[in-house]
Amino acid sequence: MAIEIGYLGVYLLLGTLVGFMAGLLGVGGGGILVPLLVSLFNYQGIGGDKVLPMALATALASMIITAAASTRAHAARGLVAWPIVRSMAPGIVLGAAFTSIIAGRLNSTYIAVFFVVFMAMVSVQMLVNWQPRASAKPAGAAGLFLVGGGIGAVSALAAVGGGFLAIAYMTYKKVEIKKAIGSSAAIGLAIAIAGTLGYMFSGWSVELKGSYTLGFVYLPAFFLIATSSLLAAPYGARWAQRLPGSHLRKIFALVSMALSVKMLLSIYSG
Repeated sequence: MAIEIGYLGVYLLLGTLVGFMAGLLGVGGGGILVPLLVSLFNYQGIGGDKVLPMALATALASMIITAAASTRAHAARGLVAWPIVRSMAPGIVLGAAFTSIIAGRLNSTYIAVFFVVFMAMVSVQMLVNWQPRASAKPAGAAGLFLVGGGIGAVSALAAVGGGFLAIAYMTYKKVEIKKAIGSSAAIGLAIAIAGTLGYMFSGWSVELKGSYTLGFVYLPAFFLIATSSLLAAPYGARWAQRLPGSHLRKIFALVSMALSVKMLLSIYSG
């Protein structure tokens, strides 16, 4: 099945948008990326009734590159709490891998409902700038493992890199905000890798409409989005110093929510 040149250009533009927003707001962009990928895949006539797992898998695969670059940048500044990341990583990997394998067998409508509900929570948090009160009890190894499993499982269904939940939990445990953000990048990398491998495994024997897939990962979109987002992220970071971040986060939250609802309606009506 040939790929129209126009779609390749759209994937480059989409990666540029997501990368710019990631650098500007410090978010993974899954709230925008997944709904738009669902629409693009539907227009191309690929994915069929598995279009949402394809979008989630492709989004997670694309995030591997940007999360790796972000982790390296934060680590160079000493802003990654590696003991916390190491304690959470086993739970993250298990949660993300297991959930992504199961997700490939679920009705897409159920996943879409979960995605929209979770994005509603993220949008409300961005709009009101809610932060949990700090806990006097430090994070223990068992607690970090369990929380990591929950974050990994949720992120495999929402493709948001775990940033929202990871930062909220770490600030709750009195981790300094800059280290919480840097550590969430490393956590997002673990989620992206584990989730991508899970979706590749679960989609390996599934017959999909279209070609150029590796499991549920649509390779042309992955390569183009990952490349352009990596190039665009530094420009977003520069503009972050010039523009009012609070207003931009609210706009991002509203746009993400609107696209998520549109995605749910399109899948439900289909």
